Amino acid sequence: MADTVLSTAPRTSPRSPLARYAGRLAAATRTSRGAVRLAELPFLAQVDVRLDAKGAAADGVGLALGVPLPLEPNTVVRAGEAHVLWLGPDEWLVVGPAGSERDLEHRIRAGAGDGPVSVTDVSAQRTTLLVSGPRARDLLAHGCALDLHPYAFGAGRCAQTTLARTQVVLVARADPGAGFWVLVRSSFAGYLTDWLLDAAAEYV
Repeated sequence: MADTVLSTAPRTSPRSPLARYAGRLAAATRTSRGAVRLAELPFLAQVDVRLDAKGAAADGVGLALGVPLPLEPNTVVRAGEAHVLWLGPDEWLVVGPAGSERDLEHRIRAGAGDGPVSVTDVSAQRTTLLVSGPRARDLLAHGCALDLHPYAFGAGRCAQTTLARTQVVLVARADPGAGFWVLVRSSFAGYLTDWLLDAAAEYV
């Protein structure tokens, strides 16, 4: 019988897609004198949910999360520490604190009961950039075709759109002065961050 060899190699902590950009993002924030603030919010839990908005499962999931699923297109509701984004008539994205994806999945599945539902952990697919500050809207408008005026895209709104030709989910945070979340696929995160840093140079 072969001996079992146990690995003694230390476990490495996960590395965010934009770890190497942390210093440059902080420097851009400093040199803009607060006009724009840029940072990565790594490892946020992201759980995609698909179900019939008119079915009993939707009501059950809303109860499990503590807030009804938003039915108005391109809106966001807050559910404790999580946020629920409307992505389509039968699709939502639940964004929560890092490490909460399993808990969110369990609560959503339990809430749906026997109803038809698709629950997919997509946390590893994207990272999140925080763009805030008085000139945040101006910065994003350089590369986004959406009308980002507060009357058109105010707090509590979200949209699947493109920013600098990159597909993103853009969220206008509801908290005063909280700015925007830019959810971008990890494989495009470096490119988009380079673009943001270049565009932010205008405010130096």
